[in-house]
Amino acid sequence: MSVLILSSLLGIGLILLLAEVLFIPGTTVVGVFGLVISLAGIAYAFLTFSSDVAWWITSGAVVLNMAAIIYGFRSGVWDKFSLKSSLKGGTYDDRLANLQVGMMGKAISDIKPYGKAMFQDEIYEVKSESGFIPVDSEVTVMRIEDNRVLVK
Repeated sequence: MSVLILSSLLGIGLILLLAEVLFIPGTTVVGVFGLVISLAGIAYAFLTFSSDVAWWITSGAVVLNMAAIIYGFRSGVWDKFSLKSSLKGGTYDDRLANLQVGMMGKAISDIKPYGKAMFQDEIYEVKSESGFIPVDSEVTVMRIEDNRVLVK
């Protein structure tokens, strides 16, 4: 019966450690719990068996647990969780390159203070400097700051 209890403790600890490494990396709760159960199995081995047998069981458990950790790192599971690309966008990405200060356009929605306006057959989101501007009104580009078009 003691061999069954010992193998259950060590097996559950190993399974939890493998689950931490392979399936749910980064949480550490499952891995720590698996390590605690493995240590409980080792302590049980020292309480139940002779010292020589307990040291053999300990070394076997350590080898199996280390093999599980090494396998987890070499299996490529961590590659699924790592970022391999980077964003290349920026705050100013030439969306407003065709606009110039002083251009005339037409409001295609109410601008209160944000809305849409058309300049040279292209629609832009604009902000009003002078409050509410009704739809179909003529608007003029007053300033272009970052990605905002200020109209009047």
